[in-house]
Amino acid sequence: MSARFGVRAVLFDLDGTLADTAPDLGGALNRLRQRRGLAAMPIALLRPVASAGARGMLGVGLSMAPGDEGYEAVRDEFLAEYEAALDRDTTLFDGVAECLAALAQRGLRWGVVTNKATRFTVPVVAGLGLDRLASVVISGDTTPHAKPHPAPLLEACARLGIAPHQAVYVGDDLRDIEAARAAGMPAIAAAYGYLGASPDLDAWQADAVIATPLDLLPLLTVL
Repeated sequence: MSARFGVRAVLFDLDGTLADTAPDLGGALNRLRQRRGLAAMPIALLRPVASAGARGMLGVGLSMAPGDEGYEAVRDEFLAEYEAALDRDTTLFDGVAECLAALAQRGLRWGVVTNKATRFTVPVVAGLGLDRLASVVISGDTTPHAKPHPAPLLEACARLGIAPHQAVYVGDDLRDIEAARAAGMPAIAAAYGYLGASPDLDAWQADAVIATPLDLLPLLTVL
């Protein structure tokens, strides 16, 4: 795989791209199910919707959607459960630590741009030991708009002091690709991630697809 993107920084989605957060998100959901007399669901069934957070978990696990009667109260219950134990079983995907170390060795800065709210992002990033290493962390409530709006990516670039085309964004959901495209930034799809409700990567029209985190490295040259 030859180098294709000249960059000064790399931006990553969090859930499903840097970290496997599904075990803790699923744990919170299963505690809600158990309170309702329902059996716990296997994390493997929940993992594909983990990038959608509460909406994804409640949709699959309790057949509830925004706008349903009582949805907001159940969502708040879920979020409280998740906040109480959000770094119990969350881990970096295999190869992520090595990838980040290689980026730093090349002199490339990297950061996190996630739709996760700050109250969850900060402890998860800290629990993974990434807070000391990331050059920028943008949460879903840092700007007035979340992905697929480009605002979070543009804010990350502004804080890094670079133009959007001088970074790439790596994500595991269609909205990540859409956000990068809207920001004028090359978009790389993480095929090892959750992939959300639209797992047809060909239809995403990303600028590149990686099967593992380490596959990112040959795609980059340093500006």
